[in-house]
Amino acid sequence: MGRIDCLYDLYANQSIGLIDPEGIEALCSDVGVGHTDVRILMLAWKMKAERQGYFSKDEWRTGLTALNVNSLDKLKKALPALEKEVMKPSNFVDFYAYAFQYCLTEEKQRFVDVETFCQLLNLVLGSKFPAQVDSITEYLKLQSDYQMLSMDQWMNFYRFCCDISFPDLQQYDPLESWAVIVDNFVEWLRKKQS
Repeated sequence: MGRIDCLYDLYANQSIGLIDPEGIEALCSDVGVGHTDVRILMLAWKMKAERQGYFSKDEWRTGLTALNVNSLDKLKKALPALEKEVMKPSNFVDFYAYAFQYCLTEEKQRFVDVETFCQLLNLVLGSKFPAQVDSITEYLKLQSDYQMLSMDQWMNFYRFCCDISFPDLQQYDPLESWAVIVDNFVEWLRKKQS
């Protein structure tokens, strides 16, 4: 743990004993990725980080040990492999759910605002399902029924992207158990397409 801990100490705010947002930005700069890059979220997932913008020493150790990393150079080289690992279907669902939970910054918070939801959807699914994400975010920004969105709605949009052909929506069955917001989205999209 020596080299991993030394690396941690480079970025940790010593007064709080955590890597804070400033430390994360410095880490991102040193490994050559933007602090809003999805790979930083993937790193947080690998660390099992509980609080957005902060890494504890235990979380740091967990993530870097799992990646077999003990230097900045190795961390930089490990990011493409981490991205591949996350993109495996067996891991992606867990990562996708984690991304929403990680955005819940207040204790007992269960919802995120539409803007945050759209940004997160674009970050996590935008490269995998660009057309669907563009349409979903357009709809979410236009609709006025929902100001805040839940984990269930988050997971339903993922299921929609995976299971429903787009843009023809052939497999969409409104009698299946979809969140109401997904039904509303499909109705909006069909009107838009006609």
